[in-house]
Amino acid sequence: MLEAAKTLLLVLSALFPIVDPLGGSPFFLALTSGYPPEARKLLSWQIAVNSFLLLVGSYFIGTYILTFFGISVPVVQVGGGMVLVVMGWATLMEKDEAAHGVARKSIQPQEVIRQAFYPLTLPLTVGPGSISVAITLGANAAHVGSYFVGTYILAFFGISLAVVQVGGGMVLVVMGWATLRAAGNC
Repeated sequence: MLEAAKTLLLVLSALFPIVDPLGGSPFFLALTSGYPPEARKLLSWQIAVNSFLLLVGSYFIGTYILTFFGISVPVVQVGGGMVLVVMGWATLMEKDEAAHGVARKSIQPQEVIRQAFYPLTLPLTVGPGSISVAITLGANAAHVGSYFVGTYILAFFGISLAVVQVGGGMVLVVMGWATLRAAGNC
């Protein structure tokens, strides 16, 4: 029981700040601003499923894949961090394109699924940082019981991603109000 509690806290504290469902919802809403609500709901659930599968795959078989290619876990951690920095810098430097909103109004929900994995699941929701953390957690799991607890936590992340993205507008309202109140403006 104590081992399960340790694994629970370790996986939560390691992955929650990186995956950050609450912090990622404004990005999701901005990237899907022109989509109809049905398409956005379908897309959010698909992203949650993709994220869960990607994190579970990294957690369980990531170490074996690295061993097969002769790569150590610290190399993946450093490489994941470097890719994360480059992607963040590229996001800061990209120009805003106003023309996307017009083309997205007429998109069908089934067409949206093609964008669910790339770029919305990988690298936006589950990027190199969270994959390297999942591989590290899987490599350091003590025994099979830790794997089950880790899987449940990763399922929690998938469900929380979907819930936050489906109700993203309300999350932004609450976050905005809380920020204004903390700043003393409300």
